[in-house]
Amino acid sequence: MPDWLTVNFLKFLDLMFELLPQQIPDQKALSACKIIAHRGEHDNITILENTLPAFDLAVDSGVWGIECDLRWTKDLVPVISHDASCERLFDRSDRICDLPYPELKELFPLIPSLQELLESYGGKVHLMIEIKDEYYPEPEQQKQILEQFLADLTPGVDYHFLALDPILFSKVDFISAKFHFAVAEANVSRLSRLSIEMNLGGLTGHFLLLDNKLKHRHELADQKIGTGFIASKNCLFRELNRGVEWLFSNNAVKLQKIRDSYLIG
Repeated sequence: MPDWLTVNFLKFLDLMFELLPQQIPDQKALSACKIIAHRGEHDNITILENTLPAFDLAVDSGVWGIECDLRWTKDLVPVISHDASCERLFDRSDRICDLPYPELKELFPLIPSLQELLESYGGKVHLMIEIKDEYYPEPEQQKQILEQFLADLTPGVDYHFLALDPILFSKVDFISAKFHFAVAEANVSRLSRLSIEMNLGGLTGHFLLLDNKLKHRHELADQKIGTGFIASKNCLFRELNRGVEWLFSNNAVKLQKIRDSYLIG
């Protein structure tokens, strides 16, 4: 499906579920709610995704977690960027993997390094770090670099790893598979099966695709479900009422305020 069609289809789903009234969740569900800012709080106009200002907005609003994407520079410095290229956000075709870190920082100062991310938020907010499918020129060295950066944090408490392809978790197998979460797109059935076979921590994906039957299957396997992209009060309440705790959103600050306004005490 083309990107523009996917975006418009998701907007239609958001509107449809926004108009469906939902019962207010009980206090237990509201207390357990963990909202995760997808690439931070951004509009990609005044505040760009996966930047410290975007993460600051989310963290300062009390959001439980931030989702971010990990890539590598030419000289093997881990940085935070969803895209392999700088074209979409910065209108330049440079690829991150082709640039040494000093040059990347000079050209694109808003792209944070993993070190900057951890210095700002490590141990203060939960990090959902997505491993991207790209070439790893020195996989063992890169694994060691990540392990060293994350050594002071506790997996499962301070961070988890995400990946669209579970094979990528081999890049970060210095922590248990129970702290790895597959991210499903249209391939929900396959990734659900693989998540259970590989003893992963669970599965994340669009709220409409991860239905109650699938949720129950993963709960029986002692796995967790996270859903996205929650955009409205009614959709938030729907997910909480069916026992989903991890909620990924591009509107995390708005949802956090809604959740907080209904939480007593």
